[in-house]
Amino acid sequence: MAGEAGAEQLRGIGARLRSAREKRGLTILQSAEKLHVDGRVLELLESEDFASLGAAVYARGHLRRYAELVGESPLELLRQYGDSTHTEQPDLTRIPHSAPAGSGSRIAAPAVLLLVGLALGGILWWALTMQSRRSQSVPAGASLSTIPPAVVPGGQPAPAEPPPETAAEGSAAAAAVPVAARPAPGEARLALKFTEQSWVEVYDAGGHRLLHGVEAADSARTLEGAAPLKVVLGNAPGVALTMNGQAVTLGGLVHRDHSAHILIDGSGHVSAAAPAGAPGG
Repeated sequence: MAGEAGAEQLRGIGARLRSAREKRGLTILQSAEKLHVDGRVLELLESEDFASLGAAVYARGHLRRYAELVGESPLELLRQYGDSTHTEQPDLTRIPHSAPAGSGSRIAAPAVLLLVGLALGGILWWALTMQSRRSQSVPAGASLSTIPPAVVPGGQPAPAEPPPETAAEGSAAAAAVPVAARPAPGEARLALKFTEQSWVEVYDAGGHRLLHGVEAADSARTLEGAAPLKVVLGNAPGVALTMNGQAVTLGGLVHRDHSAHILIDGSGHVSAAAPAGAPGG
């Protein structure tokens, strides 16, 4: 019953505004021009469609100004509007409430702590496993000399210092071996020292090529093969030869273009090499 009385009062508001406007001989448009509002606003007031005007504060403002223009009592209409709309307050219990802002963080915090704990446990397990493997890889009572050398960042094993007795034995063995060991019987050792760049070819008695190509200045090569050795030099003055520890003298065997084609026997004797039928010639 209270709702029906409120609806009657709302309809009364629109009828009173319309009747007062018509008594003054005003149209909707004329009234809207005087109030400087859209004519649609006055139509909504007279049709009692207050919800389309927006918030209640806007409906009250338009209602008061319109009542003053047409000669109605603003206080009576506003009181009538307030009494009618007071019983139609929205049910706030039906408005959905969002979850508290802190609930997500309360759930996320334990999850983060759990992940951190698992990560720390995994690191600890890995460290203990590696330590156990290292202890098992070194037998009990093994000396430091049996442990393989560590690997340096470059990928090569770090040099390990030998025990004192090993170093001494190595030094004695090195002293006992001559710098240039004597060649085996029937073998010849030829040493070439290049003071200048030169082309060189060396073949042994069986025609096997021992050296072939261009050698740079300030370089040296030592070859062994069955004597006699055939040697072809592109720049003979820039090459010093030694056969079995004896210096080799080319004498008049160097051509005008500084090249030389020679044969060197096991005793270091030098002769001109035959140009035809020589290996590599």
